[in-house]
Amino acid sequence: MTRIANLTEIRFNKAECGVNFLINTGTGMEHLQYYTSDKEYITDFFEFIFFEEEGGHVWIEHKCYDVMPNSIVFLSPYQRHRWQLETDVNFFRFLIFQEDFLHNFLADKYFTYRLLYCYPNDTPPFLIVSQEDMQRYIMFLKEIKQELRRTISDSEQILRSLLFYLLLQINRSYATTYGLPTCKVRNNYAYQFRQLLEKHIHTKHRVNDYAELIGITRITLNKAVKEQFGTTATEMLRKRLLLEVKNELLDTTGTASEIAYRLNFPEPNHLMRFFKQMTGQTISEFLAEVNKKNNNYSSSL
Repeated sequence: MTRIANLTEIRFNKAECGVNFLINTGTGMEHLQYYTSDKEYITDFFEFIFFEEEGGHVWIEHKCYDVMPNSIVFLSPYQRHRWQLETDVNFFRFLIFQEDFLHNFLADKYFTYRLLYCYPNDTPPFLIVSQEDMQRYIMFLKEIKQELRRTISDSEQILRSLLFYLLLQINRSYATTYGLPTCKVRNNYAYQFRQLLEKHIHTKHRVNDYAELIGITRITLNKAVKEQFGTTATEMLRKRLLLEVKNELLDTTGTASEIAYRLNFPEPNHLMRFFKQMTGQTISEFLAEVNKKNNNYSSSL
């Protein structure tokens, strides 16, 4: 089994960004090499890109999405992505931030897991908005940029307030666009489950395991997940596990047996059967398809 792609990891560096906080924004021109590279990336921060014009594509977790006018692309930490942009870098803006930037401001440690576009399950990692809304969001981004440039005693509070408001406004639009539940939250069980999935997906593959970690029954957990995310806990877990399997397949030089061991499958056959059930493909067929897409992408450059 060969490695398909070499990932480049980018970590938030305040010195390189030229800011004093774990947040930054600007136009694509400020990170020209990143947005015009053909490399595949992961980052340790949230990255949202606001496109005013159409042009090109972005690959996120093995899927290709068209860049549409007045669209927002959402990248969560450690999501594989690759840019293939044709639009002018001056006509889109980025917003990057680390989760810790909000934690000192919010008592809610599950806030980013409540945002429906962060770690999405069945919905796409992008949103098309009206031109009016796009201009409103860009106005907030410009205000954040201005605050980063002048940095006075209360700048940190202002920045967190602006970010908090912007993220919630976008969340409303995302929920409306994709018909996602917006009922009042009665507990944090669904968000705890989503957070625990990110921490334990390598070792825990049963919903009961997560229910025990939270201290509730499987039935209670499944009800909470259904209310908040419109899907079952089992489906959410299986899709998250599938993503981890795909990442292991593409990022490793190990055998299927070694990957099965790392992901806590009892036997390699269990891994192969799970993959076939979820994708309709064998592992070999999946790798061949990714190779073909990569070759087509390279030949188009």
